[in-house]
Amino acid sequence: MGRRTELKRMSAALAEHRLVTVTGTGGVGKTRLALRAAHHVRRRHPDGAWWTDLGQLDGERLLVALVSDAVDLADHTPGTDTTALRRRLAGTRLLLVLDCCDHVADACGRLVADLLAAAPGLTVLATSRRPLGVPGEHTVFLDPLPPTGGDALDLLRTAAGEDLPATGPAAEICVRLEGIPLALELAAAQIRLQGAPAVRDQLGHRLDARPGARLDLLAHPERVWPARHQTLRAAIGWSHELAGPLERLLWARLSVFRGPFDLASVTAVCAGGPLTETALPAALDGLVRASVVRPADPAGRHRMLDTLREYGADWLDRLGETAAVADRHAAHFGALARLGETAWHGPGQLAWYRAVDTHHTDLRTALDRLLRTDPDAALDLVGSVAFAWSCRGRLREARDGLEQALLLSDARGRARTRALWALGVTLALQGDLGPAQDVSERCAREARHTEHPLRAADAGPEPYRPGDLTLDAAALAGLLALTTGRARTALVVVDHVLASARGGPADSAAVLRCRLVRVFALTGLGLLADARADALALRAHCERLDEHWTRTALEYQLALTGLLEGDPAAAAAHARAMLAGTRALGASLGVALGLDVLATAHAAAGDGERAADVSGTGEAYWRVTGQPRRGLPGLRTLHAHHTAAVRAALGDPVYEEIFLRSLTDLPQAGLDRALGTGGREASGGAP
Repeated sequence: MGRRTELKRMSAALAEHRLVTVTGTGGVGKTRLALRAAHHVRRRHPDGAWWTDLGQLDGERLLVALVSDAVDLADHTPGTDTTALRRRLAGTRLLLVLDCCDHVADACGRLVADLLAAAPGLTVLATSRRPLGVPGEHTVFLDPLPPTGGDALDLLRTAAGEDLPATGPAAEICVRLEGIPLALELAAAQIRLQGAPAVRDQLGHRLDARPGARLDLLAHPERVWPARHQTLRAAIGWSHELAGPLERLLWARLSVFRGPFDLASVTAVCAGGPLTETALPAALDGLVRASVVRPADPAGRHRMLDTLREYGADWLDRLGETAAVADRHAAHFGALARLGETAWHGPGQLAWYRAVDTHHTDLRTALDRLLRTDPDAALDLVGSVAFAWSCRGRLREARDGLEQALLLSDARGRARTRALWALGVTLALQGDLGPAQDVSERCAREARHTEHPLRAADAGPEPYRPGDLTLDAAALAGLLALTTGRARTALVVVDHVLASARGGPADSAAVLRCRLVRVFALTGLGLLADARADALALRAHCERLDEHWTRTALEYQLALTGLLEGDPAAAAAHARAMLAGTRALGASLGVALGLDVLATAHAAAGDGERAADVSGTGEAYWRVTGQPRRGLPGLRTLHAHHTAAVRAALGDPVYEEIFLRSLTDLPQAGLDRALGTGGREASGGAP
């Protein structure tokens, strides 16, 4: 509502300064103003405006990872954590919005200074209760809405859903609450329940009694509640007092969530004592009606504003429940992680994978808690989700969590083997092959120790029958062999364990992974007919299981086989199927690999315009991973050969123009065109 003057000031500031920070008290509307300002100036930035919510961070350790995720950087490099982010932004002209920097302001300031130095075309818009302290920073202080103006009253009317008169109780409420937007929204919620006169009277009593009221709630009021805006503090305290006892208890317990939460998660974490599972939904509805909790989105997820969460967190501490609720939170998300053991192998795979992505922040919060309180449980959690994190491009977080948990936990057996396997895959995807080889050997030893322990000395060893842990260790060893060009070794390793494994060809995720390595090894050895037959049979198993990850990788292999056998049309069809799968999984590296195959297929078919368009998009996705183009050696040779032919036919200037246009376009738009769902043509006649 309103803010026309502020928007003009923001627009002018963003045109003149590379770092603009909106400051002001909590609840004054910094986030909404930043959103509107970013929308208003976005066309000045050819590479778009990118939003980062830092309010979900609990400390600065994941700051770079969160910003990288926000700008679609799926960092696959093993270097320092800011190197790939600096490289990602270096040649761009984009607006980066960093929202809710308050609690990580110092670390945020250091990161922003680093990024601005590395990326001359970068502009940063930050919101914080205090400046970031970066040289050249321009600060815009945001006041509340004028309490006697029309904007405050319009906000109150809109939030209350009533056409309140311009004079009388509603106008008095605006004045009493000093035009602070969050305070007005809380009052509006009560207007819906009690009417404006009752709210005016209650607020009058509350604010008049402010000096002696129970307002000394937070441990650091000078940081969160500046003296000039004790009114917001009083308004939140008033809303808290109006809430029922169970609603207040739920408000406090909800503060443990850092990201969105649904009713199932709330029930698992917050129910207990007088707040029974039966009573909880009504308490949650009460907090929604009071505007303490945001209404559920279409997926059934709620959120709580940081200012209100901070209030709840301090009440939780006063109740003496902080540790207990944090432990329940960690246990709940540990259970979500463990679901992957069964969900990954079947129709629940994609739903579980997306749940892990949705609740990523709370999974990290749970992991950090368990690393301090229960390292064995931390090892179990991170070993369960690290492969999904790596597929999603969160390799640094996967590696960091796995290495910490492996160091702190003394657990042996299944949890340790699975964590070593996930770490080996992560290191391989980062290209850190020396450490990956060491971890692979440790994984194999741990798997053998777990699944095939020695009997008593007089009984001798048990007959060797590899289980899933041994199969996964073999799949990791095979992956590393393929990565280093040793297809024969990869085939020998996986064939050895598959020959002795129990069950059928698709009985477990580990069996599928071993058979997938086998398919790629056959392709690498040039046994294309065998590779294609195995791939088609394995894909049929995956389709019956409704399994996505292995099926997507098989489409990549079938596309390669089509190219190697001289069938570009078949290769293109399989490449598109692979791209559809990798997009559903959010796997940037997989998208980059698939686009290379599709570009090669177009070039082999003589379609230079499509090849240039898809290749430019592929280069954009490779840059998102922070790595140079890679893939199987045979594909690189084919790509170079067919691309040279179509460049010659099309002409270098035309090819380069299409390539660069796609490279500088939004990657998602290029991927839509590659899949046939985009609206813009690459160039004359090429959809």
